[in-house]
Amino acid sequence: MGMPCEVNSILKLKPSQGYPAQLEKGKRYQARKEGYRIIPIDVPIPLVDNNWFAHADIKICRLVWEDGVTTLDFEVDRIYQTPFLTKE
Repeated sequence: MGMPCEVNSILKLKPSQGYPAQLEKGKRYQARKEGYRIIPIDVPIPLVDNNWFAHADIKICRLVWEDGVTTLDFEVDRIYQTPFLTKE
C-alpha cells in the first residue's frame, strides 16, 4: 500500500485553484490543488499560470494535506518584469 503524491518544483495554478487576479510582492495568498503534492517550503519557486507562463517567484509558507486535496499558503517573493513561457 502506498500514498499517491506528486513532487512539484513549480506552482501551476488556474484561477479556480487560487491563481491571484493581481500579484503583489509580499502579499500572502491561498491555493488548493487536487491530490497530494510535495512542494519545497520557504524557498523561491516559480508561480505559473494555466498557460505555463511564469509571472513571479513565490515561497510556500504553509502546506496541508487533507481529504485528497493540498491546500497551501504562499507569499510573492519577486514579480518578473516580463512573464516567460516555461513549457512549449
